[in-house]
Amino acid sequence: MTTRTCEVCGTGLSVRGVRSRDESRDGRARGGRPARYCSGACRQRAFRERATRERAGSERATREPTAGHPPERAAPRTQGTGLPRALDSFVGRERELARLRTLLRSARLLTLIGPGGVGKTRLALELARGVRGGREGGAQLVELDALRDGDLLCQAVAAALGAGERSGRAGVEAIVHALGPRPLLIVLDNCEHLVEGCARLAATLLARCPGLRILATSRETLRVPGEVVFRVGELSLSAAEGSEAGAGEDTTALLRSEAVRLFAERARAADPGFALGPGNARTVAEICRRLDGLPLAIELAAGRTGSLPLGDILRGLDDQLSLLTDGSRTGPGRHRELRAAIDWSYRLLDPVEQAVFRRLSVLGGGFDARGAAEVCAGGGAADTEVRPDQVLRVVCALEAKSLIVRMRQGDPDTARFRQLSAIRGYGMDRLAESGELHTTWHRALDRLAGQEAGAPEPVFADTVEGPLSGERENLAAAVAYTSGRSDSRYVPLAIALARLRYQQEQLTAARTVLSEVLDRASDGVHRGMALALAARCACLQADHTAALALADEAVAVERAGNRPGGLANALDALAAARLCRSEFAEAVAVFAECLDVVRTLGRPLDTALCRHHLAWALLHTGQATEADELMARCLPDLRAGAPTGQLTAALHTVGAIRLAQGDFDAAEDMFAEVLHTTSGETFHALYPLEGLAIVAGERGDMRRSLRLYAAAAAARRRLDTEPEAHWRGQVEAAAARARERVSSARAEAALEAGRRLRGDALFAYALRETGEMRETRGTRDGTGRADPDGVVSAVAPSPLTERESAVARLVAESLTNRQIAAHLGLSKSTVASHLDRVRDKLGLRSRTQIALWVASQTHPHPHPGSEVS
Repeated sequence: MTTRTCEVCGTGLSVRGVRSRDESRDGRARGGRPARYCSGACRQRAFRERATRERAGSERATREPTAGHPPERAAPRTQGTGLPRALDSFVGRERELARLRTLLRSARLLTLIGPGGVGKTRLALELARGVRGGREGGAQLVELDALRDGDLLCQAVAAALGAGERSGRAGVEAIVHALGPRPLLIVLDNCEHLVEGCARLAATLLARCPGLRILATSRETLRVPGEVVFRVGELSLSAAEGSEAGAGEDTTALLRSEAVRLFAERARAADPGFALGPGNARTVAEICRRLDGLPLAIELAAGRTGSLPLGDILRGLDDQLSLLTDGSRTGPGRHRELRAAIDWSYRLLDPVEQAVFRRLSVLGGGFDARGAAEVCAGGGAADTEVRPDQVLRVVCALEAKSLIVRMRQGDPDTARFRQLSAIRGYGMDRLAESGELHTTWHRALDRLAGQEAGAPEPVFADTVEGPLSGERENLAAAVAYTSGRSDSRYVPLAIALARLRYQQEQLTAARTVLSEVLDRASDGVHRGMALALAARCACLQADHTAALALADEAVAVERAGNRPGGLANALDALAAARLCRSEFAEAVAVFAECLDVVRTLGRPLDTALCRHHLAWALLHTGQATEADELMARCLPDLRAGAPTGQLTAALHTVGAIRLAQGDFDAAEDMFAEVLHTTSGETFHALYPLEGLAIVAGERGDMRRSLRLYAAAAAARRRLDTEPEAHWRGQVEAAAARARERVSSARAEAALEAGRRLRGDALFAYALRETGEMRETRGTRDGTGRADPDGVVSAVAPSPLTERESAVARLVAESLTNRQIAAHLGLSKSTVASHLDRVRDKLGLRSRTQIALWVASQTHPHPHPGSEVS
């Protein structure tokens, strides 16, 4: 009776009959949990996959093709980045973590609630890192503190998860499709200002995604059915702290207080000479007591130890607590004391530091030193003049005082910082009080508009990253600030934001922004740009009628304005719309006109890109010779200067042309070059994998063709992407021919073997017969041994027989003995005997060691589904 399936291979896990090695008689794992794998081999395979993900980290963003366009025209898909790495130690909370781990095993929605500064976010991240797969992408952080518009909640979550809008799916549907049934923990951080929207979204996702768990942090509960609420309190304080008895406590006893331990840890970071001892223990304990054990307040106070004596810190905190308590009688006590700690830290700054601190609060998406100088330098209503050369010093000082923190993502060569949410809110209040709010916003707007206008504008700007690609949150805030105002900077900044949304595949959000732009931009260059971008968005959403209408209007606007660059961009969008509608002859005519326009601009790379687009369209009309001539002219320029995505698309086009011409060796070389150029299993690897499947079928290697076809299809399902229709027809036709020419059993075995191929194993298998390896196909000599499909598998003579080698290769692919037996037409006992001889000959004891031995050979990756005569 099958009740569950193996998480790796899908084999049923039976309660009766043969049990897997990790199951007991009742079908449960020996540790008391339900079995997850059918065998030790699958368990090892899962371990290796997790290790590979940990080494590789997050995959690069992938790209989805604009419908009908060459593959590089894709909007890059932003993958989730998992959990940020902690840059400092986690102190205390041992009991809370133990309790939360227990709750998280049974609760699908666990909400940590508590006041600002109590440490909800840090506790949630520490908990998430400890769950299975938390460090490997099994947990994903979604930060909501910078989001102010609840209508954009779905887009924010989708962007964090890398869930693009595809096949007409948008909003919640895109998220649900991306999550599917796979297990994942989402950390929704800072829900309190969007609590209604977060509650609705959480309820929907939990109902439709069975493998999903949500860990939320908020100042109030979400009130969703099934929600488990955990109130995060202050750090523990010693009973004797602040009392006379505390003076006599030894340091070891005092360090049992979590609050004191945190203070000591952060104080040592600010002042390496700091040491907790009898002379200062009472003062530290009193500071922690006055701050009520709030972690953020304690860290702020500890950060001052490098510049102030502990006694001054305590006295300064006392004064500010009294001031803030008198000023606000209605707020919760902890909120007043946290605000007092921030206010006290603010008042200890000199006037220049105060000005920089409050002006930075408009940069909610973070900033580098140059951006901080551009926004903060200058005068203000508070009569504080900040020179540009002062800003870097102040930024470093603010970081040392824990008033800003360094961000962990982005360019490793450029330091980027941000203010925490509570501190930024305080800074905005001070900025408004100072009368500098609008002046500072205008400087921030000038900075963003200057970056956008100062960069060279490529003809096809929608397809490449712009100068504001690292300023998404700041750009969104700037557009929101200017949306209701008469500000000339709104339109170009809104177009830049829409372009970023398009490249993130947040197409509904992009078209919403563009709709307002079109309402405000009656004519001119910006209207043409917005129309062309809106047409591309409509293409990806399969809104073909709207795409054609928008592109037609874009061309008309640019013709009237006599702007060659804008006209070329609009024509390119119009040709894409024609391709979407399978109007290939019309698309060729538009691309040809676009090429004529681009030639007049004297821009070799843009001309090469346009030639490539025209060649792709010509190939759809059967004009392979003309397409080949165009690619011969443009490929050198693309190799010299095109981004990786555009180059790989061009190489694929050349491969497709060679297929049409019947030159299968040349086609294979092009597809192999793409695989060598790409990094990991991404969108760019899918077309060449399918191309190699077609090549194998044309050569009569039907099993290889089916394996590659199935592997590419499985990869497309994982990446949620569909090929361009014309190409899909070629691939499906090749697969159908292959199925007809082999027996149904062999076809199904090849397809099953292909579905298991992924990652490095897939690349190795796909590349095994390309280039110089074709010269040795089918050879056997003193330096190599060929498998049944003619692939040389070792440089030195192997101690294994052919059948033992085949078993070893399939073990390396993590097949179980049962699966190996099915592939080789043997009994399970025979496979076990072969495996014993492999272990004896190689001196290895585990399946993992055998896999590593196979990987150490010249052609390391296994050939699943090989048949040995």
